[in-house]
Amino acid sequence: MVEAPFKVDEDVVAALRNAVRDCSDRGLLYASKWAAELLSSVPPSKRQPEPPAVVPTLPDFHTSTPARSRTPPALSFAARNILRTDAPEAAQRSQAHEPSAPSLQGQSIDVLRQEAEWEAHDVDRLVMAKAFMEAKEFLRVIHWLKPCRSSKATFLRVYSQYLESEKKAQREWYKLEKTREQPPEPVNTSLHQLLELVSNATDPWLLFLKAVFLCRLSRREEAIESAILSISMYPWNWSTWVALGDCLCDGDELSSLLPLLPLPASHPLVLMFQVKTLNSLNSPTDNELALCDRLLSEDFFPRSMWIMALRGNVLYYLHDFTAAEGEFRKILAIDPYRVDDIDILSNILYVTENTTALSKLAHDHLAIDKDRPEICCIIGNYFSLRAEHEKAVKYFRRATQLDRTYLAAWTLMGHEYVEMKNSHAAIEAYRKAVDVNRKDYRAWYGLAQAYELLSMHQYALYYYQHATALRPYDVRIWQAQGMCYEEMGRLREAIECLRRALIGADPEETVIHLKLAKLHNDLEEYAEAAAYHRRIVEVCRAAQKPVPEWSKSAVYVARYHIQHGGGDLDLARQYLLLVSTSNAEEVNQANELLRRYLPAATLRQQQQNAQVRAASEGPPVA
Repeated sequence: MVEAPFKVDEDVVAALRNAVRDCSDRGLLYASKWAAELLSSVPPSKRQPEPPAVVPTLPDFHTSTPARSRTPPALSFAARNILRTDAPEAAQRSQAHEPSAPSLQGQSIDVLRQEAEWEAHDVDRLVMAKAFMEAKEFLRVIHWLKPCRSSKATFLRVYSQYLESEKKAQREWYKLEKTREQPPEPVNTSLHQLLELVSNATDPWLLFLKAVFLCRLSRREEAIESAILSISMYPWNWSTWVALGDCLCDGDELSSLLPLLPLPASHPLVLMFQVKTLNSLNSPTDNELALCDRLLSEDFFPRSMWIMALRGNVLYYLHDFTAAEGEFRKILAIDPYRVDDIDILSNILYVTENTTALSKLAHDHLAIDKDRPEICCIIGNYFSLRAEHEKAVKYFRRATQLDRTYLAAWTLMGHEYVEMKNSHAAIEAYRKAVDVNRKDYRAWYGLAQAYELLSMHQYALYYYQHATALRPYDVRIWQAQGMCYEEMGRLREAIECLRRALIGADPEETVIHLKLAKLHNDLEEYAEAAAYHRRIVEVCRAAQKPVPEWSKSAVYVARYHIQHGGGDLDLARQYLLLVSTSNAEEVNQANELLRRYLPAATLRQQQQNAQVRAASEGPPVA
């Protein structure tokens, strides 16, 4: 059966509107903002105004306060389904049109009706709890929701306990700062207790929390199972997808997971999850670029800034900096006050050394919010590009103080310390980055470079191997690892690393070939060295590069065929004539080989050929 192409329709619009409300009601502000941005990117023709909701009053719900409305203002998705008189039929219709709609299977109508009644009874406390949560008064949320029995109240209570325990863990961690007792990251000792509170959860929001707790406890398989269950019941909570992505370590795990998702492969959530996860793993490909283009088509979300930012990230990781900058410029044209992912644009301007544009970007965003870590990162990049490394470190450190888990700032701080030749401080910064996210190759690569500066090659090699495991096709890391092996005198391993680098290298690349030729020459493997030098000559001649750029390789190939048994004297003569008529430094070597050694080698070869012919013809007949 051929899968029908997915298109955004009124069901998707309704699901996004519900997601904005449902996530906001539960304090999941990131997911709510994500859904709101996505909703606004749907073409207006598909995004008709939502009709005013008329929710019938529960027949057995009574209140002792006449001034309070009997109709709860924002019931959960289960309550909204149950309050319809045709709930089973509505569920069937929803699932027929929208495969991601919440399923009512396995839950009796009576149970769902009871849940709706509890939520209606708790409505005032829920509104108050939401206000407390927005004020970050988590202990008050916990206190006032203790008597409530609805799933929404349970979620808010447990989620507030989790956030409060995180705050406490952070405080304890900072108390031990700059001491030997400080662990690599804050330790939340309440996770096991919190997990017990949701161990038997069937509500999709509580299953999301369960997935988060299990992931934090390194029980990845159970976390993945809980996240998938949550998605199957309520797919438009993006925080669940983020939690699921946090459980994955590499692209292979992602590929094996995709068929297990309860949504069709063409569903936009699956496509977005795939691109976002590979971006987080720093390993997107041209395939993810095509997925972004599909998501930005008229059938999906053509003006989604979030997807544009995804696309810009993919282009950045593919080193197409011009196109990546253009993508972020589009976002700024739509919303000049959007701060999310703006640090990536600053990285692009830094790499392309566009000082003017980076200065303007820093100035414009400093006026928006100086206390956002992304903006501190922009300013740090600006000072780094001006070689004011101490000021750059100051702003990168400020970014980490605002958000300890902000990986980019730790990594960039390490780079600045390397520039300042402060290897020990660089190692500390890179180690913090690894503690935040062990799946980011840049921190491992930075650690390796820092240890190499200290001539501690064995340590550097360990970290290079971690980096190559995370980024198996990164030419730069394989080259660095090969150089590390060479410094240790392990030339065979160095050759293997550089050969591995060639897999992902540009077809016209010559630097790695030149390095491989040198290593083979050091091992007196002249045939292999000559083969790499010949490749250099062929690439340079095909690109019409001047002779001085490849004359050394040409002379080496000629010398090999003349003096080391290569035997292809015609090729040697051709190369030497090209060099001898140029302005390369090797002109004298080429002329000497042509004048002294080539005639002798030609005569020797003729004599050898004559002997071979004589031997093959046998003795003369009497």
